[in-house]
Parts: sequence; structure tokens; C-alpha cells
Amino acid sequence: MAITKTWEVNTLQRELADGYVNKVIYRVKGTDGTYETRATGEVDLPKPDTLIAYKDLTADTVIGWVKAKLDADEAGTVAKIEAAIDTNITLQKTPTHGTGTPWG
Repeated sequence: MAITKTWEVNTLQRELADGYVNKVIYRVKGTDGTYETRATGEVDLPKPDTLIAYKDLTADTVIGWVKAKLDADEAGTVAKIEAAIDTNITLQKTPTHGTGTPWG
């Protein structure tokens, strides 16, 4: 089954004076319907020339900022995060390591 990845905004940090969002804490959830994993992170955003009113922000807009900033800081970062999600789900489905002892 294909792995579905969902980008989410966990929280925003903003300046109260003008609503400028300067930090986004995000998470990426991955699932194949049976197994699930998550990655979290944060990005600091530069102040744009034109602000969108805080009340008018949408999750899609902010996620777009996060992805753009991640790839601007290091090209391919979004793809690396999503590949790590795939790898984690694959390891859950077909583990390569185990823990424990052979005795009860």
C-alpha cells in the first residue's frame, strides 16, 4: 500500500504588533494504513515585504512557506524528510533489527 504523507502546522509564533509569523513548528505524518510515523521540526521565517493578515492565514499557505524555506536553506530537504518517512514505515513493516534476550 502507498504511504500517505500529511504536512501539518503544529503552532505558529508571531509578533503581536503586526501578526508577522516568524516561526513555524510543523510535523509530517506518514501512514500506509497500518503503520505510522511522524517527523517534526521548526523553521524561522524572514519577514516578507507584504504581510498576510494573521486571521487570513491558512494551513496550506503556511505549509507552503515551510516547504519553500526548508528547500531554500538546503535544496531537497522536503524530499529527504518524505524519504525518511518512507524508510521508517518500511522498517516497521520489515524490521532489520530486534531487541530482547533469547531466554524468558
